[in-house]
Amino acid sequence: MKKIYLLTLALIGILGSAQAQTPCDNGRYYTELFPNVTITNGVQFGSNTTWTGSNMNLKMDIYEPTGDTETERPLIIWAHGGSFIAGTRTDGDIVALANAFAKKGFVCVSIDYRTGMFPIDSINAVKAVVRATQDMKGSIRFFYEDRQNSNTYKIDTNNIIIGGSSAGAVTALHLAYLNKDCEVEQYISNAALNAMGGLEGTSGSPGYSTNVHAVINLCGALASYGWMESGDIPFCSLHGDDDGTVPYNTDEASVAGFNVIQMDGSRVLNEQANSVGIQNNFYTHYGAGHAVYASSAAFMDTTIRFVTDFLVDHLVCSEPILQPDNTPTGNAVLYPLTYCGLGINEGKIEIKANIFPNPSNNLITVQLEGTSKIHSIEILDLSGRSIESFDLNASEYTFEKNGIGSGTYVLKITDSEGRTGTSRIIFN
Repeated sequence: MKKIYLLTLALIGILGSAQAQTPCDNGRYYTELFPNVTITNGVQFGSNTTWTGSNMNLKMDIYEPTGDTETERPLIIWAHGGSFIAGTRTDGDIVALANAFAKKGFVCVSIDYRTGMFPIDSINAVKAVVRATQDMKGSIRFFYEDRQNSNTYKIDTNNIIIGGSSAGAVTALHLAYLNKDCEVEQYISNAALNAMGGLEGTSGSPGYSTNVHAVINLCGALASYGWMESGDIPFCSLHGDDDGTVPYNTDEASVAGFNVIQMDGSRVLNEQANSVGIQNNFYTHYGAGHAVYASSAAFMDTTIRFVTDFLVDHLVCSEPILQPDNTPTGNAVLYPLTYCGLGINEGKIEIKANIFPNPSNNLITVQLEGTSKIHSIEILDLSGRSIESFDLNASEYTFEKNGIGSGTYVLKITDSEGRTGTSRIIFN
């Protein structure tokens, strides 16, 4: 009986020890446990058509901790910056991040994605974002396919994290939270989206999953904060509050010095996430501009510590905080949403109108249905700001684009009985 009792105690001890273990034992994922990194350059994960119509082979560089024997490793997929017109997978900030986290025990990859647009405007900017997300999805599918076949990279597909810097962060955020065709249709038509291959795209390993489990947002933004909904995956954000390229709050994002499209930056995404219960970490570089970690070792160290805290928490480890969240700058306004059946006057849309052609290169005609007449027409941007208005007394009216830039707007119509309606319009 004594031997049985001792054996039972031993088993309890072994089981208790196993249950107490966490992914971060021995400092894994928290410290630079591995002194060296093995890099495999130029692994092709797919191909797709560029904006010019040529074919591009999509490649990635894979960073693995040298000598690692773990068979279930979390993966971080990094995307470079460059405003969707420049940048490469060997950009210095991405290389630094990939090396740093590979030394902690993650497998990291730095991916190609298709860049370029012309002319530089909101429609082509949206198409560039769609192409980039399609390519990142191709890289995700590559690792799901590898896991089910050769298992060369020993990836735990329950822990795939996506992230990036600037345009790369924009890509990761849109991949994670843009998941309905009607969301992007406020910018480009359904036909244009389908011609590009839809939101999923065709950039490699068709049929495999594109599920991801967390997002690292370094100076990125979403076209609409409302795409973040209750139950969505967690994310962390790091952003300078004086960023003049990708807005910290809600403002115009720029490409090559041109303001092209309104976006919701990290401050607004933090506000929305908190309002709908998405777990998120947020760090503000006070007084800093765009992607300051790319040119400053001190800022890069802060970035690595902050992201480490987020990832360790995501992996359900218990380690001391290296770089805690700080207080965001200013207020974030969650403005009315205008897509997927939502309207500025949601619940009060009482009239209908025929609006054509839409999209339009210049002229748009509004025909009111029923017996009442058009009292006024107002053109608003997607934040609800008035761009132009017309006072009328007519059943039909045609107006010109004039000085309005290419992009998506909201048309607000008021009839002679005081009823209102809204519709999305696009100027090419």
